[in-house]
Amino acid sequence: MLVDGHIGGSTDGTRGADIADLTAQVAHADHLGYDGVWSTEVNRDPFLPLLLAADRSPRLHIGTAIAVAFARNPMTTATVANDLQTFSAGRFTLGLGSQIRPHIERRFDMPWSAPAERMREFVLAIRSIWRSWHDDEPLDFHGEIYRNTLMTPMFNPGPNPFGPPPVLIAAVGPKMTSVAAEVADGMLVHSFTSERYLREVTLPQLASVLGANGKTRERFTLSYPGLVATGTDDEDIEKAVRAVRERIAFYAATPAYRGVLELHGWGDLHTELHLLSRRKDWAAMTALVDDTVLHTFAAVGEPAAVAREIRRRFTGLIDRFTLYLPYGLADEARYDLVSQLRAS
Repeated sequence: MLVDGHIGGSTDGTRGADIADLTAQVAHADHLGYDGVWSTEVNRDPFLPLLLAADRSPRLHIGTAIAVAFARNPMTTATVANDLQTFSAGRFTLGLGSQIRPHIERRFDMPWSAPAERMREFVLAIRSIWRSWHDDEPLDFHGEIYRNTLMTPMFNPGPNPFGPPPVLIAAVGPKMTSVAAEVADGMLVHSFTSERYLREVTLPQLASVLGANGKTRERFTLSYPGLVATGTDDEDIEKAVRAVRERIAFYAATPAYRGVLELHGWGDLHTELHLLSRRKDWAAMTALVDDTVLHTFAAVGEPAAVAREIRRRFTGLIDRFTLYLPYGLADEARYDLVSQLRAS
């Protein structure tokens, strides 16, 4: 199980994304011994930080987790992914997510339709574009949503010496999980996926669809950003717990993730949280996340205990574990946690 971190945004307890901040974050990731770093599209562009990471570290794997697919089109996404694959000497992974309808229509001003079907075509269109560059074949993708049929020599960058980057799709529900297994090289498991949901719902479905498409689990990457609440002392851990409860409440209020709660018999919790979220009563939402819910979705405690819990839950289930730390964590605690996870 590889151990990764985040750079360039609030997902890792920092909002620093200027060159000095990013340079320090990449150097710190190297020092900690992370296997890779991801950037996510929350309050920053997901691709630009990775260009600097590719330049400043010859070792770290880099990837987007996630870039919002439907805020873009297949050609622009294929191009920036191809460039990052070149600049990083083959160390880039394109991680894509759908986001939800209000954001696509009202924040990005882009069209929305059935997300699983749209994502399937989006990835197939990107692969068609990459094949046209690599094999010098005519670009001729005709989907119901996307059509890419023009590629003249001037706009063809030619074969990538490192091959196309792997594509991972973020998924929770059954439709998007099936799309990931069918057309992607792996899946970005949502951090609001419990160990039980992963074992009882996600993995059996992946196995079924992978087998039906002549693919194997060994060649399909599962990357999981796991919520962690830890620190150097009890006060730090309590602050981390509050931040993680807030994040769990936010996710649990989202209708797309209701199925995870229902598996645990907590469907009514989603209903209550969703109503409170529409009133923007964030404090009341956080208070509803009790210790049982907290420990179901997060590993909590001092670094050694957290490392043991992560290993217990996910060894043999996932390929990459990303520390999801929506708060500031002291370097000492972070180094201790990463060291113990890598040593395992």
